[in-house]
Amino acid sequence: MTRPTFAAISSVLVEKFKVDAAKIEPATTLEQLGLDSLALMEFVFAVEDRFDVRIPEERLDPRQAGVTLEQLALLIDEAVAVRPGSDAAAA
Repeated sequence: MTRPTFAAISSVLVEKFKVDAAKIEPATTLEQLGLDSLALMEFVFAVEDRFDVRIPEERLDPRQAGVTLEQLALLIDEAVAVRPGSDAAAA
């Protein structure tokens, strides 16, 4: 997980979903954010839009228990790395 990815995820939570910044830690699970199931889906879409990636549902289902913000950040980093036009995808 890169620090900029986690910072961007944190920013989305605070700015768009009004989550208390004190609750946002890498080990925080999505359920601990206090968002209902619709808001969790909207949150994941907002993060995907922020990074211009899509994470297949089989890789990330926000309704799945125990998914942490760190896991989300790692999935975003992986998706960015293989996105067409990225340095890693070109290798």
